[in-house]
Amino acid sequence: MTWRGTLGARPEGKDRTHFRVWAPRRRMVEVSVQGASRPLPLVRDARGYFEGVHPAPVGARYKYRLDDREEFPDPASRFQPDGPHGHSEVVDPWSHAWRDGDWKGLASIQGQVLYELHLGTFTPEGTYEAAIEKLPLLAELGVTCLELMPLHTCPGRFNWGYDGAQLFAPHPAYGRPESLRAFVEAAHRLGLGVVLDVVYNHLGPDGNYLAQYAPGYFTKKYENEWGEPTNFDDGEDAGPSREFFVENACAWMAEYHFDGLRLDATQSLYDDGPRHIVQVITQAAREAAGGRGVLIIAENEPQDELCVRAPERGGWGADGLWVDDFHHSARVAATGRAEAYLQDYRGNAQELLSCVLRNSLYQGQYYRWQKKARGCPLWRVPASACVFYLQNHDQLANMLGGHRLHHVGGERRARVLTMLWLLSPQTPMFFMGQEWFASSPFHYFVDHEPELQAVVRQGRDAFIGQFESARHALEHEGFEEHVDERAFRRSQLDWTERERRTGPLTLHRELLRLRREDSVLARQDGGQLMGAVLSESAFLLRYLGGEQEGDRLLLVNLGSELELSPCPEPLLAPPRDEGWRLGLSSEEVRFGGTGSCSLDSLRVETSWRVPGMTALWMTSPRESRTGPGPRMAG
Repeated sequence: MTWRGTLGARPEGKDRTHFRVWAPRRRMVEVSVQGASRPLPLVRDARGYFEGVHPAPVGARYKYRLDDREEFPDPASRFQPDGPHGHSEVVDPWSHAWRDGDWKGLASIQGQVLYELHLGTFTPEGTYEAAIEKLPLLAELGVTCLELMPLHTCPGRFNWGYDGAQLFAPHPAYGRPESLRAFVEAAHRLGLGVVLDVVYNHLGPDGNYLAQYAPGYFTKKYENEWGEPTNFDDGEDAGPSREFFVENACAWMAEYHFDGLRLDATQSLYDDGPRHIVQVITQAAREAAGGRGVLIIAENEPQDELCVRAPERGGWGADGLWVDDFHHSARVAATGRAEAYLQDYRGNAQELLSCVLRNSLYQGQYYRWQKKARGCPLWRVPASACVFYLQNHDQLANMLGGHRLHHVGGERRARVLTMLWLLSPQTPMFFMGQEWFASSPFHYFVDHEPELQAVVRQGRDAFIGQFESARHALEHEGFEEHVDERAFRRSQLDWTERERRTGPLTLHRELLRLRREDSVLARQDGGQLMGAVLSESAFLLRYLGGEQEGDRLLLVNLGSELELSPCPEPLLAPPRDEGWRLGLSSEEVRFGGTGSCSLDSLRVETSWRVPGMTALWMTSPRESRTGPGPRMAG
């Protein structure tokens, strides 16, 4: 049965529309349709919902008039062509003739390669149509699922996405709703899933009119660092408030054929009720998808295992969990700086190894930055349920200048960390342009009215100032952190670079091929991994493939050349009566390196010598899928 929503303007028959809105503190709600001679009344029910069917064709512009006074946009508007302050438009979400009937969705997070992108900066044009042209390149790379940053309508011409004011209406800057449906359909034709990032823990500071209809959409019971928290458990208003956000999640699944959601900051979705709102949204979204496989991915700062625990065991039932620990440790390894919220990381071999072997680092230990224990055990969670990344929208925009990993750590270190990231069993997530080491940074950017823009700018300076080096640059070096159109334009990808930056592109493509085709890697089985620290900056991972498939070995050295003599570490020992074969090196010329090592330089009779700033992937001779390679004597 096809899911149909109840909120907003829903076309019914020729030139007639059913309107429904929740406004429990209002005595009267009317629909004011542009061009109509008078407002059209809605009838109130016992729960405070106002509804009615009136003459209004698809494409009509309207607002709701409250108590015969002010007019406001529809909270469940499907399109705001003039932004969050303008009139809502009647849209028929069921008029699109979908041609993706053979698409079954995403049955599992196992085997997925995620790719986070911001529609406005993904291409110079910043539209759905322009983005469609780039999708074949992502499919060819080996990406399986796009993760779109929030599309909620925001004020201004551009926004990084997390100031949403109209949650049901995709931002008009990217195109019309029908163009978004065409984008999703084009992705499905290429075998790409599409997951949407949604923000339900707060709304933006401008253009949010929910409280005009019902203050109960929000609560003062909790605190939220981004604004007034949304209400899921506070009083009688919590029920309709929950229904609003659940219906929003379902609308993206049913009306746009999205393949899942990434839920922003779930630690700030406060709910003490018997069924947590994340669990409710997860179940409802799956049902609304009409049989297609759906992925729900949670961002959760404490990295709480509850997010991905099955509902029958008291969990929320999400498929994936963002894990910041891997990024934080890798960032410190690349830069050598442990400032602000990175202060509890060292970026050394033990830390990176432990994160890969145990899915995260902080699993209940004391965390100095927060002055309390952080995290819970994730080491029993399947590795595929943990999403690892070297960069994402937050971790780039949070840093001074929005600089990417290869900018701050150099391309050699970035190649080493890329091999570790993509050859680990956790689910990887790219950030747009990462595959060719894009030169463009990614900033925080907003387009508010001047007074609010100045306040936001001050807040950003204060946030960036948590980093001592950034504070010095702002206060003493004359550096200016822009959050306006300059930041937006600088964040746009230059796709002509992709044709020139063939080294990093080849590296990512080859690692993703290996990840798919190597039978041991493809299992994403963290239980088959063993590891050992070789020095402060070097470590190894051994992938146990059994008698038939043989073992694999990944050597990671982020320091200078390492000579191991003596070399008692048993995990370095080659398979019985066989030697290792060198499969890939991060320093191969085709990847942009200065040349790989030879096996003789790696291993001599008396010692192992591991090249500096290099990652090496080795296989046993019985494993043939990676292609022939020189044998390393045992």
